[in-house]
Amino acid sequence: MKHLILHIPHASENIPFKKGFVIGDTKIKEEILKLTDWFTDDLFYSDVDTQIIASFSRVFCDVERFSDNSKEEMYKLGMGVLYTRCDDNTLARTVAPNLRKEILDNYYWPHHQSFSKAVIRQLKDRDTCLILDCHSFPKTPIFKGLDQRGNRPDFNIGTDKFHTPLDLVKKSKNYFTALGYTVGIDWPYSGAIVPIEYYQKDKRVKSIMLEVNRELYLEGDTNNKSSDYNKTKEVVQGFLSFLRNNS
Repeated sequence: MKHLILHIPHASENIPFKKGFVIGDTKIKEEILKLTDWFTDDLFYSDVDTQIIASFSRVFCDVERFSDNSKEEMYKLGMGVLYTRCDDNTLARTVAPNLRKEILDNYYWPHHQSFSKAVIRQLKDRDTCLILDCHSFPKTPIFKGLDQRGNRPDFNIGTDKFHTPLDLVKKSKNYFTALGYTVGIDWPYSGAIVPIEYYQKDKRVKSIMLEVNRELYLEGDTNNKSSDYNKTKEVVQGFLSFLRNNS
């Protein structure tokens, strides 16, 4: 039986096709470098948990955004479920209705169906489940980041008032502070993903987000692993063990 459900949405740099894009490959690669949660599929790797990993870049389709643009706060910035603008606000892509439908039907919804099925299996086996929403973030906020404060923490724990137990938040924070790291609670990012059919409806579905400051494991603004990569991975893997014992 699997323990946790690890949702890893932003690790891929794959663009399945470039239909609709009005920027060239160089600009696309710049956006991918800036926005990818580099190596989170490895940092959070597990062979004892269920991993739901998006196989395509968020620059192509962001599975953590609401599909309904009216519910997605980043849509007005051109970074809804289908990004139409770059971080510097350059027009990146035009999305006609048929293109939107093609991408949602063939990429977005299959990903979420896999996610939902994993939750269903856990509830059937254990009558509860714990989702870990797995991310990383840059030391310096991106231009369109909703929180522009500096001095960002080493780790960010994201919560949902309905789906994240308060005791789990406290214990999670203590796990990192005991190791000498700084921790933000819903800072610089907030929330924790839950399949829409359970969202705000079923407390058996628990969720918590962990964001890792890329300064801990990358060299500057590159996607090159730093000398502290393995140390950081050990810390993240330790947190997975902690969650298994507290779920």
